[in-house]
Amino acid sequence: MALLTAQQISRYYELYQSTDVTFTKEVMQTVGLVTKNIFVKYLGTQLPCVISSCSMVGAKIIANVKSELFAEILGSNNVLSLHFGLMLQGKSTPISFYVNSRVVGYSPYAGGSEGLNVVSLSYSQRPPDDLIGTLGQLIEATSNAKRRKEDRILITVESMRKLGLLSKDAIVYVQGVPRKCIVRDLSFSGAKLIVTGIGKFLVDKETVLHLEIEDKRDDLELTGKIVRFDPVEGRRDIAALAVQFDEGALPLEYKMRINEYLTTVRQSPADESRSGES
Repeated sequence: MALLTAQQISRYYELYQSTDVTFTKEVMQTVGLVTKNIFVKYLGTQLPCVISSCSMVGAKIIANVKSELFAEILGSNNVLSLHFGLMLQGKSTPISFYVNSRVVGYSPYAGGSEGLNVVSLSYSQRPPDDLIGTLGQLIEATSNAKRRKEDRILITVESMRKLGLLSKDAIVYVQGVPRKCIVRDLSFSGAKLIVTGIGKFLVDKETVLHLEIEDKRDDLELTGKIVRFDPVEGRRDIAALAVQFDEGALPLEYKMRINEYLTTVRQSPADESRSGES
């Protein structure tokens, strides 16, 4: 998570406090959720749980809680704490914190064993800034992936550093065949690439663009399709290709990186240029 100001945290809370985030495997990996550190604490007892969804005002958890345990919790002033563990970007150890909560509902978990319930919690206080910032950035990135999908980032030494790209040189698989390419610009919706080959024969072909990212073992893989080509003056053996990404398969981590750049970097006219559909 980028370093956020108090003003940004307050803005996230004001705009997104009631927005639920479903904790899929991808979301958990992106926000750095340490699953073994997730539990609820009540009356001095710790109960392991799984976060199903979460907002800045409440959460839904899945836990093995039988009816007599609910009666015990509700009978003790309905006070419990939800414990979070997050491995934030740039940190060497996880951070952890409690959020005081109360039970507002529960129902049997579909297909689960007896006693497994989905428990709805309402926070009794504003959660720590780390949770607000983490959820806020994720929600904002998902929103801006649609709202600002055509905003372009020109790939320069400076923008590569801010995006965490190791190089503008990359590999794009066209119909499964790898080709070396140079990335000229990136956006939520697509990329402009320079590749060897006759451009008109590559249009409408399926692609997978591999981007090398700092501190990541695996490349970011962006699936899409070539929608247009432009000739490169004086070179008949290379072309500039416009790739349109598959919106439904766009990695959340990629959205987060593009969003962070667009929302924190004052762009030059070149950065802000739009190249239409790609």
